[in-house]
Amino acid sequence: MSILNPGATIGVLGSGQLGRMMAQAASRLGYHVACFSPDASPTPCAQVGAREVTGSYDDLEAVAAFAKSVDVVTFEFENVSSAAAETAAKYAPVRPGGHVLHTTQNRLREKRFLQKIGVPTAAFQAVESASDCDSFHYPAILKTAGFGYDGKGQRKVGSAAEAKAAFLELGEQACILEELVAFAYEASIVAVRGSDGSFVAFPLVRNDHVNHILDLTTVPLAGSAEAEALAQGILEALEVVGVLCVELFVTPEGQLLVNELAPRPHNSGHWSIEGAATSQFEQQVRAVCGLPLGSTALRAPGVAMANLLGDLWPADETSAPDWAAALAVPGLHLHLYGKAQARKGRKMGHLTALAATSEEAVQMVLRARQLL
Repeated sequence: MSILNPGATIGVLGSGQLGRMMAQAASRLGYHVACFSPDASPTPCAQVGAREVTGSYDDLEAVAAFAKSVDVVTFEFENVSSAAAETAAKYAPVRPGGHVLHTTQNRLREKRFLQKIGVPTAAFQAVESASDCDSFHYPAILKTAGFGYDGKGQRKVGSAAEAKAAFLELGEQACILEELVAFAYEASIVAVRGSDGSFVAFPLVRNDHVNHILDLTTVPLAGSAEAEALAQGILEALEVVGVLCVELFVTPEGQLLVNELAPRPHNSGHWSIEGAATSQFEQQVRAVCGLPLGSTALRAPGVAMANLLGDLWPADETSAPDWAAALAVPGLHLHLYGKAQARKGRKMGHLTALAATSEEAVQMVLRARQLL
C-alpha cells in the first residue's frame, strides 16, 4: 500500500467524540479530516475543524459522494451498514475493511468467528425463535445480535421462561444467549495493525463499569503478554488495518475470555492521549495512512481515566460542573466532547491522571470528579 502523506484527507464515517479526538490527532500530523454524520451540525467532530457532511448511511449516493471527496475512509462507530462500507470502498480505500465491520457489528457472527480461530469465550447459542431458549443453561445474558453497546439490548435471565419473555420484549429479533460468567473483573486491550502487517498493543487495562457503562480505567494490569497474543491473533485473522479493542472477562482463576470486539479507538483507550507515547487516535491515523506505527510505551508508571457522564450536570441546566475545582488537582487532564445537551448516561467527557502508581492515579481522577 502506498503511503498517504500529510495533506491528504481522511474520511470518517461518524462524527462523535471518537471522530473528534481522531481529527485532533490527524490535524497535528498535518492531515485534513471530513466526517460523514447522521446527526445535526455542529457535531463534536466538526467542532475541531473537520469538514462535515450530513447524511444517512442508507443514502448510498451520499456515501459515494463522500468517499469520492477523501483519500481514505475509516470509522469511529461500527454500526454502519455493510452496504455503506461496500459503496465507500468503490471510491476510496476503507480501513478497517467492510468485512471487519460485518463480523464485529453482529454478536453472533463475532462469537462464531472467535470460536473458529480458537479464542476462548463464554458459551453461547443463537436465538432465532423463543423455542431456542429451551436448550441453554441458566443464568445467562440474552443480547440482541446487532446494534447494541453500553448495555443496550441486553437482559439478564435466570430461566428459559425469562429468556423467552425477554426475547419477546426485544422484538423477537435475532439474539444470542451467552453464559453468565462469574468474572473477577473486566479488562481490555487496544491493539493496532498496520497495512504492512506490523502490530503493536497498548498495555492490558482494568475496566470498572456502572450500569453497563465504563466508569473507570486503570493502567496497567498484569497479564499483558497473554492478552497481546490473543489480540494479535484476532487482528491478523480479521486482517484489520487500524485500531481494534478486545474486551475481556478475567475469571477468578486468571483465565481471559473474550467478550466483544470494537474495530475502532475505544473508550478504554482514551487514557493513551496523555498516558502513552502515541495515542490510540494517532495510531489509527498512522495505520490507515500507511505510516509506521508508534510506540505504546507508558509515560508514567500509573495512569487512570474516569468517564464524565451527563448525570454530573444539573438537571435544570442553570449551572455547570465546577471545572475550576477539578482542574485544581495537580496533573489532571480534562477532555470535554462538545456535546450540546447533557443526558443521564451520556458520555460528555473524561478525566485522565498520570502518577507514580496506578492507585495514586485512580485517587486523582476520582477526587477530581467528586469535586465537580
